[in-house]
Amino acid sequence: MKRASGGDARRTRRGSRILVRAVLKTPLHAVIVVICFLWLLPSLGLFVSSLRPRHLIQQSGWWTAFETPFQFTLDNYSHVIESSNMGRSFINSLLIAVPATVFPTVIAVFTAYAFSRLKFFGRDAVFLVIVGLLVVPIQMTLIPVLRVFNQLRLTGTFLGVWLAHAAYGLPFAIYLLRNFIDELPVEMFESAQMDGASHFRIIVSLVIPTSVPALASLAIFQFMWVWNDLLVALIYLGGTPDVAPMTVTISHLVSSQGSGWEYLTAAAFISMLLPMIVFFSLQKYFIRGIVAGSVKG
Repeated sequence: MKRASGGDARRTRRGSRILVRAVLKTPLHAVIVVICFLWLLPSLGLFVSSLRPRHLIQQSGWWTAFETPFQFTLDNYSHVIESSNMGRSFINSLLIAVPATVFPTVIAVFTAYAFSRLKFFGRDAVFLVIVGLLVVPIQMTLIPVLRVFNQLRLTGTFLGVWLAHAAYGLPFAIYLLRNFIDELPVEMFESAQMDGASHFRIIVSLVIPTSVPALASLAIFQFMWVWNDLLVALIYLGGTPDVAPMTVTISHLVSSQGSGWEYLTAAAFISMLLPMIVFFSLQKYFIRGIVAGSVKG
């Protein structure tokens, strides 16, 4: 009976501690919920507006859409996809964003490994130069690169914009992955070298599997930047409908249908949908990659 009483007392104390911690964390959780709600509120308003007819958008705010009777329609989406070349632009954005994310990520893995684990003359100086490129504004490079692309006939092609996005994204990618690889145990690389593994084998079998959080974070950053980019696409691709991404098409919609809010909201939500899916599906890797290396070991 004494043992049972002692066990009940311990369970009671444990339950009390859990209850106290839950009560203490309640304000923090409430603040987080409010912040998340405020962050999602503009996206919710945009989505609701994209489902409303034109006359309702002009007469009342989007929050009134939840009053009965409900009046929602998909006509805005069908008009944008069929009449505004948005379907083709969505495919173009994918054709631009996916290779422009894969290319710099793959190159950065090998380059970051070289800066982290290989010793060669001028390694630190070259790395400092690469890090220094992070502060160079993209606008300073547009005219020189455009002249080179014109001579090589890369203007208006997917290859040209792939190369541009890869070059612009490499400094940050190398910096992020190099710091992450530096935090990996040295013994892991020494064991692989003692077993006769080549540098390529080490990268493929050790670095890439253990760097998934950093690679996922980098892929999210690069993909969202390329997907939402307007300046680089507009300069190197122009406004040709056959290769124009969604950002360029939406910018043309703003000028051609400035009063057609219902079409602009539908087009904007279509452009937001895929990045939101990518972010929320990979958010756990994104958080792990961001905090990676902040605490050694």
